[in-house]
Amino acid sequence: MADILKTWSIFTFPFGRMSNMYDDLPPEVDAAFSAFDPQVRDLLMQCRTLVFDTAAEVDGVGQITETLKWGQPSYLTQTTAAGSTIRLAMAAPESGTAAPCPALYVHCATDLIEQFKTFYPNTFEYQGKRALIITRDIGSVTAELRHCIALALTYKLRKRQTS
Repeated sequence: MADILKTWSIFTFPFGRMSNMYDDLPPEVDAAFSAFDPQVRDLLMQCRTLVFDTAAEVDGVGQITETLKWGQPSYLTQTTAAGSTIRLAMAAPESGTAAPCPALYVHCATDLIEQFKTFYPNTFEYQGKRALIITRDIGSVTAELRHCIALALTYKLRKRQTS
C-alpha cells in the first residue's frame, strides 16, 4: 500500500499519519475546520486522520479526495468509486445528555448506518440513516471507528462484488 497516494483538491501526498494533522489541508477545507472551536476542531481532525489512515490500509479504496460537501469536510473515493462519501461535522446526541459531539455523516440512501448499528449497537449514537455520533473518547473507540470508516470507504465495492 505504500505506493498508493491520497489526493486532496489540488495536492497529492503519500498516505500515512501526518506528524502535524493541520498541515496540507486544501484551503477551502482548512477554512471549514477553522470555523470550529479549537477543541471541536481537534476532535474532527482526529476523525480526519482516522479516515486517511484507514484508507491507506484497506485494499481497493485507492486515492482519497478531500473537499467540501454541504460546507463540511468530505472524503471521497473518487478515483476508484469504491465507497460512499464520508462527511465530518458536529451533531447533538439524541439522548440530549451531552454537548454536540463529532459525527461521521454518510449518504442517507445507503444502509451504512444500519450496518454500523449491527456491529456497534451501543458504542455510538445514530441519527436516522445519516449520522454516526461519537459520544465517547475517540481513543476508546478507535478500532470500532476504523471499522465503520472501512465499511463506508468500500460500500460500493462490496455491493459490486455481491452483484
